[in-house]
Amino acid sequence: MRLSVSRHRTAAQWMRSHRKSTLAMALLAAFALLNLWAFRHAWAMTHFSKGGASTLRPEQLSAVGRATVLLGGVNLPRPENSRTPAAMDLQFQTDHIRTVDGVELEVWQVAHPEPRAVVVLFHGYASSKAALLNEARELHDLRCSTLLVDFRGSGGSTGETTTLGVYEAEDVAAACRHARDLNPELPVVLFGRSMGSVAILRAIAKGGVRPDGAILECPFDRMLGTVEHRFHAMGLPAFPSAQLLVFWGGVQHGMNGFAHNPVEYAAQVECPVLLMHGAQDRRVNVREAKAIYGALAGRKHLEVFPDVGHEACCRTRPDLWAQLVEEFLDRLGL
Repeated sequence: MRLSVSRHRTAAQWMRSHRKSTLAMALLAAFALLNLWAFRHAWAMTHFSKGGASTLRPEQLSAVGRATVLLGGVNLPRPENSRTPAAMDLQFQTDHIRTVDGVELEVWQVAHPEPRAVVVLFHGYASSKAALLNEARELHDLRCSTLLVDFRGSGGSTGETTTLGVYEAEDVAAACRHARDLNPELPVVLFGRSMGSVAILRAIAKGGVRPDGAILECPFDRMLGTVEHRFHAMGLPAFPSAQLLVFWGGVQHGMNGFAHNPVEYAAQVECPVLLMHGAQDRRVNVREAKAIYGALAGRKHLEVFPDVGHEACCRTRPDLWAQLVEEFLDRLGL
């Protein structure tokens, strides 16, 4: 009996003396697991999968669906082009161009017989150039030739990853050079939606791209902020998970995600800009759009569509979209 009591006291004393180290080990293990989880999620959000159904938006997920995504990450199938400009009664040809870092981009060239400008179009995250066909049709009716570009990893371009506009800025630069080479006498205007807008801003600020104008839809203002919004949409606290996702995404792609801030790029954009945004956008709020608008250094116009979310303004309000773009081109003197 005395031996048993002695052993019990010895075990209790050992636990008391090692309580701090045990707690430290538990916290370290939890931190390691959280980092492994963040690494997996960052990978899933920036590496396209071989197939399967794309994960629904957080607002569309059930409680079980959200738990599944939280544990396993999203599924991001490689975006493909299900249509071509022929679906919009547009004649086109397919070109392939190469970026300075060796990526091959697929481009659809839609020529106009009497063009006033060339508009180069860039799609959003987890999308492809086929998503820009409505805009291409409207721009053709406004007497513009167009180039529709697949970002790296999407459609007919090479690659299997996305960096939410960081390396896609190299794609913008390559496509802009191609547009100048094809039509050296014509002004070049860049159009981008969401990530496409972000890549344009970065290409102008960091890549020396000098378009004659830019039409931007719903660009996010900061990488960390847009990742935080995804957690909020899931009904979850963003800290510290959002910070870890941005960190590990940067490690995986050799970049600094915390420095990927379009609101800072905007301060170096001196060309005229038409910025369009949806008042019902749950991915990028109006405050962020206004921050970018306020930072733009050149002539600018902001239009907030009251009944539009994080989606194509042209598809939702084609009449207003076409009017705004035509007025913008007129102000450029094109």
